[in-house]
Amino acid sequence: MGKLRHPLTAVALVVAITVPWLLVRLTDAVDALSTVAVIATSGVAVLGAAFILTWAAETAEADVPRAFALAVLAIIAVTPEYAVDALYAWEAGAAPGTPASMAAADLAVANMTGANRILIGLGWAGIALYAVYRARQTEHSSVEEREGFLADAVELDPRISIELLFLGVATVYAFLIPVNGGIDAVDAVFLVGLYCTYIFVIIRGEPTEHDHIGVPGYLQGLARPRRLTAILLLFVYSAAIILLAVKPFAKGLEVLGPRLGVSSFFMIQWVAPLASESPEFIATAYLVNKARTTASFNALISSKLNQWTLLIGTLVVVYSISLGHYDMLSFSQKQAGEIWLTAAQSFFAVTLLINFTISVREALLLLGLFLAQFYPTFQSYEGLLAYSALYLLLGLAVLVKRRRQLPVLVRTARREATASGEGTSEH
Repeated sequence: MGKLRHPLTAVALVVAITVPWLLVRLTDAVDALSTVAVIATSGVAVLGAAFILTWAAETAEADVPRAFALAVLAIIAVTPEYAVDALYAWEAGAAPGTPASMAAADLAVANMTGANRILIGLGWAGIALYAVYRARQTEHSSVEEREGFLADAVELDPRISIELLFLGVATVYAFLIPVNGGIDAVDAVFLVGLYCTYIFVIIRGEPTEHDHIGVPGYLQGLARPRRLTAILLLFVYSAAIILLAVKPFAKGLEVLGPRLGVSSFFMIQWVAPLASESPEFIATAYLVNKARTTASFNALISSKLNQWTLLIGTLVVVYSISLGHYDMLSFSQKQAGEIWLTAAQSFFAVTLLINFTISVREALLLLGLFLAQFYPTFQSYEGLLAYSALYLLLGLAVLVKRRRQLPVLVRTARREATASGEGTSEH
């Protein structure tokens, strides 16, 4: 029984469920499998990779700042999203001036906006609700009991202020992107530069002292060279599995969709991103399960930030490389509406977290608004603008109500950033 409880046994079991898909890819046996078999096998591999990814990030907290470790987790977890978007951006540049090029560009934007709205509408809302549920089951102190069920709220540590502030800046800028009818070099420089600045700020912090159990606890007990080797192997392996598994998983769903009467465009905008975001949802739910709700939200906000900056900024780079020279990645009017709606949702979500709490009521509102957007009336360009206005009005109402919290957020972020710099100097 002792051996079965050893942390490395858990690693071996999780790696084992990823091996079938790895063998399928290495032996080029994908075509021999049915669509359902591809979806099932690759989906299980993604599940295993998500656990491996989380273990790596938690173990890394012994050697790098917590926020940086979670930022790495966020980047790797959404790597499939980058791959899918880069594919469509490349296809857009391969046949410039053709209907196929515009269609591919629209798909790149649609996949990006779908992923971002899923991350907040399902991710933020779902993790908040799950955190409340777990706290009620285990009486964790991260949830404050107030009057009535809808008054329950997840309380987050103010250290997420840096992520929130950077996301707020990126969100405000995102409203400007559709003005020129495409993503250009100015957008790329600003957004990629903003994310690089964020990484520069958080990497200066001190390693986090947090007592882990299970796999991360065991790995943190290793000598530093062995621990760093283990972290690197876990990150590389999980990233490789995600890259190898999520795209076929998403494509399998895309093929299956029309058979079930669902359009391919819908599958690319919504189902494929849902598949590619699944490692992030699994990883953050795992963190909540370990009573690390703030770390979970930190990872979710970091994922939103890197998709809202790096992902958008690199699309025009990939497009220009495919094209053979620089040019703006243009998209249709409807996709401009999609970007505005995504920015408006992000604005509303950020205002909800200004006071470092998110209540059950607010989480349900995020979820409800996300689901209501699929009503046919909101699928046109005019409908997208109307829904964007709704998000903006709600966000402004929250911002006015919590206006005294905004200076507190800025001061807290500044203090956290200063503390990181001083920690590095002392170190």
